[in-house]
Amino acid sequence: MRSGLQKKLFFAAVALGFAMVIPGSGIAADTIKLGVAGAQSGDLASYGLPTVKAAELVVAQINAKGGINGKMVELLIEDDVCKPEVATNTATKLVTDGVDVVLGHICSGATKAALPIYKEAGVVVMSPSATNPALTQSGDYPNFFRTIASDDAQAKTEVDFAINVIGAKKIAVIHDKGDYGKGLAEFAKLFIEQSGKAEVVLFEGVTPGAVDYTAIVQKIKRKGADAVIFGGYHPEASKIVSMMKKKRVNVTFISDDGVKDDTFIKVAGKNAEGVYASGPQDNSTNPLSTAAIEAHKKAYKEDPGAFYENAYSAALALLNAIDKANSTEMADVVKALQTEKVDTPVGNIYFDEKGDAVGVGFAMFQVKDGQYVEVK
Repeated sequence: MRSGLQKKLFFAAVALGFAMVIPGSGIAADTIKLGVAGAQSGDLASYGLPTVKAAELVVAQINAKGGINGKMVELLIEDDVCKPEVATNTATKLVTDGVDVVLGHICSGATKAALPIYKEAGVVVMSPSATNPALTQSGDYPNFFRTIASDDAQAKTEVDFAINVIGAKKIAVIHDKGDYGKGLAEFAKLFIEQSGKAEVVLFEGVTPGAVDYTAIVQKIKRKGADAVIFGGYHPEASKIVSMMKKKRVNVTFISDDGVKDDTFIKVAGKNAEGVYASGPQDNSTNPLSTAAIEAHKKAYKEDPGAFYENAYSAALALLNAIDKANSTEMADVVKALQTEKVDTPVGNIYFDEKGDAVGVGFAMFQVKDGQYVEVK
């Protein structure tokens, strides 16, 4: 299994850029190196840590069976805090350390920032959660794959639910100005306008990390919105719904998989009740999903967090592709991902020519009695 001349030259160039390479890193020369990149600290750690645990469990399982083609799988774990400016350093570090494939990143903005580095190095990357459509649809990143559907599909799910199930006529679409949140909001706005059944009464971004979201809540009220679709993550969503309750703005709140996380419920508390969010489809009837969840409970004594099943599936898909290709070369791994199906917790999947997993989708969930329940 070769690393490839292209990859070796890039490693050397990066090492020279750092002026020196630190010896004694303890990285074995004859292993398959699986990188794991994402938020492992900070406000969005609850999205990234489940991916680390998924990778640990998959790797332990594979290594216990003798590895891949006689080689053990080694984990290289790096924290990007879901920030683009950190993600570039994370990617450079992983490439310098000789990573073969990468599971991550978690947030769309961080993923977008890191991808050119991996592309130049000839490294395949697979995210369990980066849903920005352009990551696959632009054609810029032939090395990128994901085990989650893109935001256009997610936004369509939310808009159809708001209009056809909730019966919303006046919808406020707000977002956190990021690649993920704004991108999803723009698709939601487009789908609402195309429906002819509802109107967008407000389209506006909020500042992430702000202490007070009174202004946007007052605008939602003044515009007479009967539903809100929010693109973004749980820190802002929890503050907005709490302010809506405080100001007695009784409007249906619909969000995305950046909010469909137990951390949102913990932070928002009783104000989370009734909130809707889209998220990866329920896989509870899939025996592999059940087994993966039970493995997590046994190993970590708790239920898995956000995107765990998608991450578990991504780790399986990446390592299966290396096994089938008998290579870590980018072209070989890409071909295997697109032609070799693999059984995972999210289904028996393969990837289209753009890098999207065939057979995965979104469902709607609602917070009831302190937990997310799928809306049937």
